[in-house]
Amino acid sequence: MKKLLLVFLFIGPLVFSQQKGMQEKSFFSEKLYMHLSDYNRKADLAYRFNDYEKGKELFENFIGDHLEGSYMDDFKFRSLKNKEVNLYDYTKPVFLITYASWCIPSKGEIPAINKLASEYKGKIDFVILFWDKKDKVKELSKKFSSDISVVYVDESKNQGAYVVKQLKHSLGLPTCFLLNENKQIMDIRRSVFPAFQTEDEKAYRENYIALEASISKNLIKEYDEVYAENFQVE
Repeated sequence: MKKLLLVFLFIGPLVFSQQKGMQEKSFFSEKLYMHLSDYNRKADLAYRFNDYEKGKELFENFIGDHLEGSYMDDFKFRSLKNKEVNLYDYTKPVFLITYASWCIPSKGEIPAINKLASEYKGKIDFVILFWDKKDKVKELSKKFSSDISVVYVDESKNQGAYVVKQLKHSLGLPTCFLLNENKQIMDIRRSVFPAFQTEDEKAYRENYIALEASISKNLIKEYDEVYAENFQVE
């Protein structure tokens, strides 16, 4: 009896701690369901009065307070080879960028993405997700390097997928999601849109700096902390 009591005292807190950790793990779709309507109400009011700074502030607070730190749902999409793919099939960190054929990337954005995908090849999976039909996506995919996975969701065939609808309709397009290897959301940001008259090289630099900052601020810092914890001086 004493042995059983000792086992319970040793294992019990560990089990309860694990259960608590599982209960506290929240997903992107859950956070949207809980907080999106309130954000939309406040943001609509700000933009109605042309208060763009307030709108930007509301977006950043919504992302920072509710979405960052949650886990992206494991939704399905298709490759251009017509293969069904799950987000969690990617075992590395993922830089997920959402587009549509009618949503034109900003000037300099695609070259910046191609450059980063080359620099972080083997360390981060760059995934471009189009909300469109395969024939349109296939043509657009030619602009992206072979280091990038170009996939698509034909929403007309995914009407029951809540997360698919919310990814497209909740935050606008294009939107960038940086996920760690566990698919926890580390950063969400909208694309940079340089002024129309901005020179190509400057537009490229603006996009590159913004996207690279997301990686270095979040993933690189996380890697450094893990490395420091595991580093042993001989």
